[in-house]
Amino acid sequence: MSLPRPAPDRTAVVTGASSGIGDAIARELARRGHGVTLVARRADKLASLADELTALGVRAEVLPADLSVRSDRAELLGRVEALGLTPDILVNNAGLSTLGPVAASDPDAELNMIEVDVASVADLCSRFLPGMTARRRGAVLNVASTAAFQPLPGQAGYGACKAFVLSYTQSLVGELKGTGVSATALCPGPVDTGFGEAAGFAKGDAEKALPPMMWVTADVVAKTAVDGMAKGQMVAIPGVANRVGSIFAAITPRTLMVPMLARIHPGLKKR
Repeated sequence: MSLPRPAPDRTAVVTGASSGIGDAIARELARRGHGVTLVARRADKLASLADELTALGVRAEVLPADLSVRSDRAELLGRVEALGLTPDILVNNAGLSTLGPVAASDPDAELNMIEVDVASVADLCSRFLPGMTARRRGAVLNVASTAAFQPLPGQAGYGACKAFVLSYTQSLVGELKGTGVSATALCPGPVDTGFGEAAGFAKGDAEKALPPMMWVTADVVAKTAVDGMAKGQMVAIPGVANRVGSIFAAITPRTLMVPMLARIHPGLKKR
């Protein structure tokens, strides 16, 4: 199975495209000739990226939206179609994390994370997939994490959100067989994108907690993501160390893993 071929009236919708992995995936798709529709809250950053991608000879549109808001999600497909574009690729990349023990958490922040990391994935898949299956072409990439393979004390909600994304995407693969539409879960390990600082990590804490061999660049993640979609892979994991680590995480008894992770997670060290 391959990605739908690029065409002037077709687009790849990339959420969370204003920075980090989303920015890199949009660039990778554009380099391969795909027009892109960039979605995030920060319109200025999207506009700057769109200008760069247009210079590559592809159509790049900007649709500011807050994916924690249900009405913004509900309107997105119509806004794409109003531009005269057919969304053949959907990249659900928008995401965020909270940090620290649940007992000290902010309920509003936790629910906001779930809206963006979980509800928006299910919402947008439910809205975009009917058109893809009717056309018998399309590709969905849902960005999970290697955190999906294990509990994550210190980021309990984030780990659970990404476990949902992984399971949900794997189920989509079974449902979409024979439709001409693929679904891929991207499970990156640590990436230096500023995501950790936004979650509340002190600078350098994440780097100290995880070995250097596990860190990959956003460009490597983006290439793995688009290659995974092109091959119709169910799960794409950037980096050999992270692929090995995901297997280890899946088979290690939770009675051993959870206490170990709780001891080393930076989010639990200052209780």
